[in-house]
Amino acid sequence: MDLSDAVMFNSSRLKSVVWNDFDRVKKGDNLMAICKHCKKRMSGSGTSGTSHLRNHLMRCQRRGNHDIVQFASRGKKRGRPPALGNTSFNQDPKEEISPLAVIKPDDPIKDETVPVTALTSNFDQRRSQFDLARMIILHGYPLNMVEHIGFRRFVKNVQPLFELASSNKVEADCLEIYEKEKQKLFEMLDKLPGKISLALDVWSSSDDSLYFSLISHFIDDSWQLKKKILSFLKIDSSNTEDMQADSIMTCLMDWDIDRKLFSVTSDGSSTNTIVSRIKDRLMQNRFLFGNGQLFDVQCLASLLNLMVQHAMEALHEVIPKVRGSIRYVKSSRVMQEKFKQMTQRENIEGPKCLSLDNRLRWDSTYRMLEAALVYKGAFALLRENDPKFISWPSDVEWEKVGSVTGFLNVFLDIMNDFSRSKCPTANIYFPLICDIHLKLISWCESSDEFISSLAMKMRNEFDDYWERCSLGLAVAVFLDPRFKMKLVEYYFPQIYG
Repeated sequence: MDLSDAVMFNSSRLKSVVWNDFDRVKKGDNLMAICKHCKKRMSGSGTSGTSHLRNHLMRCQRRGNHDIVQFASRGKKRGRPPALGNTSFNQDPKEEISPLAVIKPDDPIKDETVPVTALTSNFDQRRSQFDLARMIILHGYPLNMVEHIGFRRFVKNVQPLFELASSNKVEADCLEIYEKEKQKLFEMLDKLPGKISLALDVWSSSDDSLYFSLISHFIDDSWQLKKKILSFLKIDSSNTEDMQADSIMTCLMDWDIDRKLFSVTSDGSSTNTIVSRIKDRLMQNRFLFGNGQLFDVQCLASLLNLMVQHAMEALHEVIPKVRGSIRYVKSSRVMQEKFKQMTQRENIEGPKCLSLDNRLRWDSTYRMLEAALVYKGAFALLRENDPKFISWPSDVEWEKVGSVTGFLNVFLDIMNDFSRSKCPTANIYFPLICDIHLKLISWCESSDEFISSLAMKMRNEFDDYWERCSLGLAVAVFLDPRFKMKLVEYYFPQIYG
């Protein structure tokens, strides 16, 4: 709209404080209010009121916030707080209104509270303190983050009314939240009509202290699978296994779930005796279902790791040579170009990229061996043409690498199948475990002595797992309405002949 012929319109009736930030302009029969800061044009007629002008000032990006408190307090309607974050203000005509302070990035953080003397607020200090404590718990932030200058400055700019507590107070809030959540979980478990399965694991800290982790798994009233940590118990190395079992039983009785336990899943090596002691205690009170036949469950991940360790030990002399070969090829750009020529002469077009493994992850070592196996011919050609290349596996060792990667590929596929499921339940395990069993039977019957001897070591570990868990897995897959007895009837004849 062209305002060239518009005139300023003054009226003694303009009582609202908002008109300090607007010019009232009349063009023809229309009255407009023009923001002095961003020049936005809005209705300025008397029938339009001033609420829309006040709301604009709250959001005007070209206007500083030094007078926002004044506008909010003077213009607040009864029972309707203005849209200024989560804070509303009231005006007390007897008190002078102080501006809402803005902290600049270079200003030091002071301990005193930002003055808001004339303000009352819907802001809840206590609730915000607990929100902060929950954030620290959720993300594992350090307690002393509340003392960091940058964090204190950020909080003061976001919400000047919030008083940051000390790290000791935050710690107390975290403990209060813990106690409340623990009581909620206790009441949930107490009302639970079904059974509870327990996962028992051993954890180590940076100072080599050991802990038992107790995690409950159960189905709640809404048929949702739940997982809740019950306790971390520090392991005293001087305690006997009976004493450690007593500590766990005490924890279970504190939660009043000893009579509700269905099974305990453990790593099967360091905790076998402890689980056996717990089982005996529960059997004395006749708390276990089916005389405890389904109580003791071994962790499948631990079993796979044990079998992988046997495979890696079979290549303990070969793996360093493979690493040395890759390191030599990657030592310079000239050597990489030379190796590329060798791959072209051998007509190798493998998509695999040669790279060193992460020694802490067996799947990384598997991928390194798998890639190196593709370039076996190029390594042999490099050995013939480069006298400095001395770290290389022999033909027999390459054959061992091929055999072991065949083992590892099966285990990796199974691990990937589990990882794709957010909640891998027992019915999912059954066909995968049976496939491993059939593979081990086949490998043990191999005419290759290296393969058969390695498979026998793995099968010794597997047979113990199968003896303890096969019945529970079969029951789980039978209860799956998609399969019933079909999978059991398919696999068991092949396994037992």
